[in-house]
Parts: sequence; C-alpha cells; structure tokens
Amino acid sequence: MGLNRSEKAVVIEEVAAVVATAQSIIVAEYRGLEVAKITTLRKQARANGVYLRVLKNTLARRAVAETPFAGLSDKMVGPLIYGISTDPVAAAKVLSSFAKDNEKLVVKGGAMPNAVLDAAGVKALATLPSREELLSKLLGTMQAPIAQFVRTLNEVPTKFVRGLAAVRDQKQAA
Repeated sequence: MGLNRSEKAVVIEEVAAVVATAQSIIVAEYRGLEVAKITTLRKQARANGVYLRVLKNTLARRAVAETPFAGLSDKMVGPLIYGISTDPVAAAKVLSSFAKDNEKLVVKGGAMPNAVLDAAGVKALATLPSREELLSKLLGTMQAPIAQFVRTLNEVPTKFVRGLAAVRDQKQAA
C-alpha cells in the first residue's frame, strides 16, 4: 500500500534532515538481493554510522532538491538503496565492500557536496582511509619529531651513566 500525501511529507522531511548534515550520499541498485542480505547490510551500515534506506526515487529527489547533492538526481533511476553518512568515506566503504561479496548489489554512483561521483569515483572514495585513520596518522607525524628529540636528550645522561659504570668496573677489576 502506498503512502498518502502527509506520510510522504514526513519521509521527505526526515531524509532532508539527514541530508542536511551529510558529507556523502551513495546510491546502489539492490534488484534481486534477498531480505536476509539486506538485513546484514543494514547492520554493517548501522555499525559504521551510515543511514541506509530504500526510498522512492521521487521522494529522494525532493529531499535532495536545493541541497549541495541536487546533482545526484540524474542517477536516481531504478530500485535504489541510499547510504547517507556524515563521514565522507563511510557510506562508500560499506556499500562497496558489501557489493564485492554480493554481485546483485550494484553501486550506481554517489555525491559529495557539490560533486557527483560515478561508480568508479565511489570505488576510489572507498579506498581512502577514514577520518579517524587520517587523524591518527597526522598525530603520529606530529609526535615523531618531539619523541625523537626526547630520546636524543635522554641519550646524553644514559651515555654518561654507562661511562661511569665502565670506569667503576675497570677500577674494581684493577
């Protein structure tokens, strides 16, 4: 049974609220995918902070209209599942990794604010490290010179103590 006009407005408002905070939207065709596999995909998406939803394309077009994702409207054809995330890489990673194991899920494209991606662009986006990985690498890079400086400063007294110990051992042996 279809949705009435007020229910459609509620769905559009809900999706528009999620899109307002999103950094990426990925669309994939799920034709022929069993319910159990879609449930598995939903669990993976939820674990990675991805809003995953099957929507009527007309409702999705209205939700992204007048947003930085409006260019994605051309790719909204066929039975699609929408992955929306605040992490630019999370939705692409979840849908691309699931599509590797399930050939019935086909990634059609995606969008980042003011940029539309084709399927190859989504795969390239999925290979990028996540925000947390990038931040940890940056922190490691920033800490490396300081840690090396501390080790260098610590080496001076350590060599002095080793030298004193060698002198002491030499005097005890004599």
